Amino acid sequence: MKGLDLLDWVVISAYFVVLLGVAWWVIKQKQKNTEDYFLAGRNIGWFMVGASIFASNIGSEHVVGLAGNGAGDKMPLLIYELHAWTVLMLGWVFLPFYARSGVFTMPEFLEKRFDARSRWVLSLVSLIAYILTKVSVTIYAGGVVVSALLGIPFWIGAVATVALTGLYTILGGMRAVVYTETIQAIVLVLGAGILSFVGLEEVGGWGALKETIGVDYFNMWRPNSDPDYPWLPLFLTSTIVGIWYWCTDQVIVQRVLTAKSIKAGRRGSIFGALLKLMPVFLFLIPGVVALGLKMQGKLDWNSPDEAFPVLMSNLLPSGFRGLVAAGLLAALMSSLASVFNSCSTLFTLDIYKKLKPEKPEEELVQTGRTATFFVVGLGLLWIPVITRLSDGLYEYLQNVQAYISPPITAVFLLGIFYKRINSNGAIATLVGGLIIGFSKLSLEILKSSFTKDSFLYALADINWLIFAAYYFALCVAIAVIVSMFYPAPSAQQLAGLTFSTVTADQKEENKSSYNFWDLIASVVVVIIVVYIMISFSTLSL
Repeated sequence: MKGLDLLDWVVISAYFVVLLGVAWWVIKQKQKNTEDYFLAGRNIGWFMVGASIFASNIGSEHVVGLAGNGAGDKMPLLIYELHAWTVLMLGWVFLPFYARSGVFTMPEFLEKRFDARSRWVLSLVSLIAYILTKVSVTIYAGGVVVSALLGIPFWIGAVATVALTGLYTILGGMRAVVYTETIQAIVLVLGAGILSFVGLEEVGGWGALKETIGVDYFNMWRPNSDPDYPWLPLFLTSTIVGIWYWCTDQVIVQRVLTAKSIKAGRRGSIFGALLKLMPVFLFLIPGVVALGLKMQGKLDWNSPDEAFPVLMSNLLPSGFRGLVAAGLLAALMSSLASVFNSCSTLFTLDIYKKLKPEKPEEELVQTGRTATFFVVGLGLLWIPVITRLSDGLYEYLQNVQAYISPPITAVFLLGIFYKRINSNGAIATLVGGLIIGFSKLSLEILKSSFTKDSFLYALADINWLIFAAYYFALCVAIAVIVSMFYPAPSAQQLAGLTFSTVTADQKEENKSSYNFWDLIASVVVVIIVVYIMISFSTLSL
């Protein structure tokens, strides 16, 4: 693998100068209160909201993991990148309820819809989930990428990624995160786009790539008898995870909550949905190209997760190599910054403030900064476990999220669409469901210690996609059945928080927050999603 030369370092340095300049400008604007620090004063326009959604999502799992899927015969997992339609759900379905309620966090919304118990449970679970997924995965991938680019030990690269990102995140708050993410999104798209183009040229074009690897390799839909990726459980589970991630997860929803209005937030989500379609071409295709070049004897790598960095370092000329390297670092830093800020928001507002409501705004901001350090430390400790659950970074992430998301998705969907669901049904679903999910995750971690003919091994060996689909259905059943044993929520408690309790004025306000072009853009997103699904199927191949 080729190293970076002087011109590459000039390009990377220029990127960091611009990034830190913007961050410093934001930091100088003091955050007066929690709304300024955690939600950027709720005054961000739609373009930055959309760019921030995209940059928050596109991180290590794409730079390292999604390209690794393309290189490692895991094409069915492409479906997780076709969730642009669930991003639309965030803007069209969920955002009006979140914005009208005036909440800072998703646990806070559950408290308004149900009670304080739900807020406590979701806060704690979300922090644990971030440590198991977003924080540890991003730090791990940061170490992989930085060590590959710079030729330094893995752990030095991992810690360096944390330090650089944490500096401006802790000091500048949400406004620094949003502004820097906009720059990072532009650099990332430009850099990865150049690599995709150059890679396809090197392999001989799209036709030569299909001929080298084989047409069947590109089919993302495998029969239900497939032991790894049966198509129906894959579709169902990916949808459950998608709604959780895009419509109820703090990291993403916090972006639309920074918008100056529902209109700006919805347009930001539509723009984010359009951008969300790009990873297929920016990361998956380069991974497949890396495999094609390896089969042609033009490239060599050991692990699929190395495909993207190796492709970049070997194919691109001086200067462009630095631009793509900057894009890689941008992806890692943007997603890590998002997680840092969201973790501090959850801990400060949903845990610390609940315990000590008398604390002044300045102390809450300082607490948010301090909380980040502890979350990062726990994320570092979890990294060794990642390689035990899966042989690919991206699959590991989706695997763990499949055990976390079903009860949360069930509670939010039912909470908005079904007014009969009460606080007892919600808490039973969250607690009971999450016990089931974490039990299955624990069994998978310990799977190698069980004998193959034992009951525990059989449970641990259940395909995670099949398990998650049944698991979600069970969570829905728990919520409905438990709720029926207790009184229905009062009309006052439900006012404006479910579809059936939205007032006429609220409906009118919602209608005025979009126009014809918003609808057209949303339809275009859905058409593109369907087109990609067909293109990577036997109907087209």
